[in-house]
Amino acid sequence: MTLFQLLMAGGVTMIALILCSIVSITVIIERCIYYSRRSRVKRTEFMEDVRKELDRGNTGYALKICGSIDTPFSKVVHAGLSFAGHPEQAISSNMERTIIIETNLLERYTTIVGTIGSTAVYIGLFGTVLGIIRAFISIAQSAGGGINVVSRGISESLVCTAAGLIVAVPAVMAYNYFIKKIDNFITEMELCASETIDLLTGRKNEPKTKG
Repeated sequence: MTLFQLLMAGGVTMIALILCSIVSITVIIERCIYYSRRSRVKRTEFMEDVRKELDRGNTGYALKICGSIDTPFSKVVHAGLSFAGHPEQAISSNMERTIIIETNLLERYTTIVGTIGSTAVYIGLFGTVLGIIRAFISIAQSAGGGINVVSRGISESLVCTAAGLIVAVPAVMAYNYFIKKIDNFITEMELCASETIDLLTGRKNEPKTKG
C-alpha cells in the first residue's frame, strides 16, 4: 500500500493526528526560537555590567542596559532598579510580579504540546479499535473472506497506533525540554532578583565616610 492509501485507511483519526502533528510542530518551532533569543546573554556577565554601573552611581545607565537586552532576568532587574530608593519590600514585590509575568510568557503554548503528547497515543488507539471493528464487519458481510480480510483490516487499523506514537513521542520530548528551560529561566530570574536586592540595599546601607 502507498502512503496515501495508509492515510486513507486510518480515516478520520488520521486527519485528527495530522492536525495534532501540525500544531505540535508549529508550537515546538515557535518556542525553540523564543527561548533561544532569550538565552543569548549570560546572567553573570549581565549582572557584572549592572553592578559596575551601580557602583559608579549610574542607575539610569544600568536601566538602559536592562532595556537593551531582551531576556526575562533583565526585565526583572529593570523592575527592581526602577524602584530604587523605595523600601526593600516594594522593590522585591515589583520584581516578583515581573517574574510571574515572564513565567507566564515562557509557559505560553507549552500546555498544547503536553496535551498532544499525552493524548495522541490514545487517539491512535481509538482509530485502531474503529479499524478492527470495521474489519470484523467486513468479515461478517463477505462470504469466505477468511484470514486475508482480517489481516488486511487489522494491518490498516494499526496505522493509527503507529501514527499516534509518531506524533506523541516528539511532543513529549519537546514538552520535557520546555519545562527544563522554563525552570532554568525562573532560577536565573530569582537569582537576579536576589542580587539586585543586595546591590540596592547594600548601596543604601553603606556607611558614609567622614570627610
